[in-house]
Amino acid sequence: MNWNQLLSTIRTGQENIKEIKHDRTQFQRDYDRLIFSSPFRRLQDKTQVFPLPGSVFVHNRLTHSLEVASVGRSLANNISNKLIEGGFGDADLVSEIGSVVAAACLAHDLGNPPFGHSGEEAIGHYFSNGDGQQFKSQLTPSQWTDITRFEGNANALRMLTHAFKGRRKGGFAMTYTTIASILKYPYESGIGKKKFGYFQSEKETFEHIATNLGLKLLDAETGTYARHPLVYLVEAADDICYQVMDIEDAHKLKILSYEETLDLLTAFFDKEKEAKEFEKIESVFKEVSDKNERMAFLRAKVIGKLVNHCTDIFWNNHEAILNGQFSKGLIDHLSGHELEAMETCKQTAFKRIYKHPSVVEIEIAGYRILGTLLEEFIKAVTNPDDFYSKMLLPFIPEQFASDSDTPLIDKIQSVLDFISGMTDVYALDLYKKISGIGLQ
Repeated sequence: MNWNQLLSTIRTGQENIKEIKHDRTQFQRDYDRLIFSSPFRRLQDKTQVFPLPGSVFVHNRLTHSLEVASVGRSLANNISNKLIEGGFGDADLVSEIGSVVAAACLAHDLGNPPFGHSGEEAIGHYFSNGDGQQFKSQLTPSQWTDITRFEGNANALRMLTHAFKGRRKGGFAMTYTTIASILKYPYESGIGKKKFGYFQSEKETFEHIATNLGLKLLDAETGTYARHPLVYLVEAADDICYQVMDIEDAHKLKILSYEETLDLLTAFFDKEKEAKEFEKIESVFKEVSDKNERMAFLRAKVIGKLVNHCTDIFWNNHEAILNGQFSKGLIDHLSGHELEAMETCKQTAFKRIYKHPSVVEIEIAGYRILGTLLEEFIKAVTNPDDFYSKMLLPFIPEQFASDSDTPLIDKIQSVLDFISGMTDVYALDLYKKISGIGLQ
């Protein structure tokens, strides 16, 4: 793979439209287009980890995405400078890598349904174990795998590129490079891997973008491609933010004590080799008595250190990445104190944070809510002449509406598009309405 081909300003749905000069670059326009979009705004009411919102304002999907974009831009600017110094690719396009990665970071969670990962599980369970099992014989094996293993990553590609009813061709009309930068899993659902990057409905779109950008085909039989190099930067920014920020949020909510949080974050530094860093930390702590502010400072130091290490890992493996021979993510290649500290944070998050009653309760509620919504609206679109269906169908926005002759898979996906785009509050409100909860 080469950077001249990997960095493209061609937009989905606008391949035959001549590029118009703008004050903003094409990749900056991608970023702005996402910031001003309704799906991005709705992330403010989608669970990141903890229930929303309480007396303490922890992260939601929107604040998480903004922070990931900030970290991703820093990572990408570091790599951009190295690429320009090394003479890789067109300097004007390479200098814009920061904008590409920042935009991709904004988009990386757009496909996630309400209520976090339990939302994905609820969708898959409805088809594999619930009433949705009845449709298996009417769908292709690949279509069935798509919905029984519903994947937020694949749904993000669909949301960004699909021409919904009444909307323009090409979806968000993003540049090919920005789209490719969120494709963490460049293969379809039916090859036996846990996650995947696109539904069958977007297979042609994916292959067109992959071919146009020169992504390396690693396995012709399974259709597995190498990742776009910028995916590694988006993924690293996401990994850094959610691991470190979840620890900080847990401290604010008093799930983790001050002492525990301090130990977890200072573990990223070697007390002997990085004595000056500890002196700086101690100096700030003498000045700042507020414990939350102390953790915010320490968290910033950790993120800065991880950004620098991930920059080095990417650059040291640049050739392998371009050849499609680099495995796992940048974070997985940390070593020493950083690797040890990251693993401890992961284990703590799994045992103490993700299993915390407040988190599990919202996941249980979300599972029940989405399961009910799926059951009712799938029945409605597949039996539109039913009396009850006629009352439910007006709730589905025009862009997701189905016609009577629409193929079954498209009817099902229209409901998944509708439900996965909901906020937590709207999903709960609609659940109450159709369940008759709260009626006097």
